[in-house]
Amino acid sequence: MKYIDEFRDGALARKLAADVRREVNPGRSYSLMEFCGGHTHAIFRYGIQDLLPDNVRMIHGPGCPVCVLPIGRVDSAIRLARTPGVILCSYGDMLRVPGSDRVSLLKAKAGGADVRMIYSSADALRIAQENPESQVVFFAIGFETTTPPTAVAILQAEKLGLANFSVFSNHVLTPSAIANILESPEVRKMGLLPLDGFIGPAHVSTVIGSRPYEYFAYEYQRPVVIAGFEPLDVMQAILMLVRQLNEGRAEVENEFSRAVTREGNLKALDMVAEVFELRRSFEWRGLGLVPYSGLRIKAKYAAFDAERRFDLPYQSVPDNKACECGAIIRGVKKPLDCKLFGTVCTPENPVGSCMVSSEGACAAYYTYGRYRDANNR
Repeated sequence: MKYIDEFRDGALARKLAADVRREVNPGRSYSLMEFCGGHTHAIFRYGIQDLLPDNVRMIHGPGCPVCVLPIGRVDSAIRLARTPGVILCSYGDMLRVPGSDRVSLLKAKAGGADVRMIYSSADALRIAQENPESQVVFFAIGFETTTPPTAVAILQAEKLGLANFSVFSNHVLTPSAIANILESPEVRKMGLLPLDGFIGPAHVSTVIGSRPYEYFAYEYQRPVVIAGFEPLDVMQAILMLVRQLNEGRAEVENEFSRAVTREGNLKALDMVAEVFELRRSFEWRGLGLVPYSGLRIKAKYAAFDAERRFDLPYQSVPDNKACECGAIIRGVKKPLDCKLFGTVCTPENPVGSCMVSSEGACAAYYTYGRYRDANNR
């Protein structure tokens, strides 16, 4: 299969691993954060960490939009779903994320709310067309990857004159989160989170391009290598980061050149700019309020903004005190540091979003048996 089998070649993986071991300086450590949960799962699924020297440490970042959505936003979605006459449409991985009192959209559905799982924003539009007597709300989440389809849905709804369709926007921005991590006390002051470089996200970068990461390379002197999700992609990105660090360079390099350009997808970016604008701040689970990190619907398209239509105020809700999801998202802790991991909190009975999401770090540890790893690397 083109562009799949080529990037899972065992012989090439062993060669790359040998190159990393040969070029790593035994007298220093290399702490590399993979921002995206897709990379985290690739690292565990293919045993990449086991191929690396002990002084090359992979730190798991925010992971995915499901992981970083705060409880208050989940509660707002549940409140919408319980509103008479409302059909709430959501991607499947959001249905099991617990809000306050461990109530999820799935439990709200069991209690009588009309919650429907969809695979795309187009599904939500279709449901609105098929149910003119109901208000259909699309619970939109995601990084820059899923924002263009939401913009398309709003533009199509306007064209079709769908007065019963609106969007509860929870789209967030990757560069803002990276900046927040680099400015956090753990990194800047306490030194609790050594960060030498980043593996940049793949899908996000197909939309925004590689240019936004140049700021981090220049301002913070941290190299960034954008990588695909296959094992050889990740191994090559690690080797490229090691070489940059050994040579004292801090640049943006694009390993995923088969899909990512410097400028990104200009048509998609134009559609997003037409429909959305920056929020002054947006709350992230684990990161708190992050300035200019979320998107809201412009006044021009206010008729399709569920927060305006339903007068939906936001109330912040603290995480479960026993759950370490927030610290895991910041890279300060690993899943095995959480007392709930694998006992109270499992994929079947998740307490935190890192276990719910298919791309969460806790789900990766659990799925691929890393909780049995005594070394906890």
